[in-house]
Amino acid sequence: MVAAVLICDDSNLARKQMARALPSEWQQNVQFAGHGGEALDILQRQSIDLLFLDLNMPILDGYQVLAAIQKQQLSVKTIVVSGDIQPEARERVLSYGALDFIKKPVDQQKLNHVLGLVEQKTIQQQEQAKNEPKVAVKNSGSFVLSNDLRDVFQELSNVAMGQAGDLLARLLNVFVKLPIPNVNVIEVSELHMAIASVEQKENTSAVCQGFIGGGVAGEALLILNDSSFVDIARLMQFDGELTTKVELELLMDIANILIGAVLKGLAEQIDMTFSQGHPVVLGQHAPVSELIKANARRWRRTLAIEISYGIENYNISCDLLLLFTEDSIKTLNYKVEFLLED
Repeated sequence: MVAAVLICDDSNLARKQMARALPSEWQQNVQFAGHGGEALDILQRQSIDLLFLDLNMPILDGYQVLAAIQKQQLSVKTIVVSGDIQPEARERVLSYGALDFIKKPVDQQKLNHVLGLVEQKTIQQQEQAKNEPKVAVKNSGSFVLSNDLRDVFQELSNVAMGQAGDLLARLLNVFVKLPIPNVNVIEVSELHMAIASVEQKENTSAVCQGFIGGGVAGEALLILNDSSFVDIARLMQFDGELTTKVELELLMDIANILIGAVLKGLAEQIDMTFSQGHPVVLGQHAPVSELIKANARRWRRTLAIEISYGIENYNISCDLLLLFTEDSIKTLNYKVEFLLED
């Protein structure tokens, strides 16, 4: 039996869901960490048997925590629980010493199977009487989006983002770098400030696609740095001349993949169905501030979810924004309230 459990995830919602999925007899021995740095601090000070570890977190991400555990030879069994489900993510965490990988949202049958493996491993270690000491390290010392709601939207976005990243990774045979989604209620005048990862000095191309369903409406905005087109064309095995028309086709291809997958992932989690409109090109080869300014009348005060995608070893960077109408916030609030119930 596991004596002490640590759940490390920057989402309060994800931590609660993970804890609820554990056997009832473990509940009194569960601790929580909101980021990798906090988890390492606990691991260095206390004896933890089992760590459930998210990958995309601030301070220290899951990969860095796994590397630190390995380097410091901390005797904790680690199971990664993440929305980043692309094949290489699983391979990387296993190479860092993780026992297994569970995708979000957690499947109870898969979790039970993994816990069975953990128990078997624990028994084997006890029989072998390997009591390796832990490394001793000193302790280092109108609508308002509540923290709880922001946390819920961020976690829902994290899972949907991972599904879209997995689809893109499999299609292009690459490793997609996934960030922590940003969630805020903003005015349209602040929209360009929300797109933190887009290089303001570089020209961009953008496409927008409306969606609606169950009292929720909004638009998905995909902004791609122009410098990305060369590598995107190479990954899609296009070797002809990169004309404006070809770049537009590549932009539409990427938009269809990411927008469709993210909306599908969100809809499934809140039991909704979104209908998507026809994509509209907002502009090509222009600064992002000009693209937004020219289309400002499309948006007012909005709930904005920003997801920044990058591809490892390639000069590809794009931002996906989901912009929900202010009227949709009440419906979304109602839909996710049950996720916060104790």
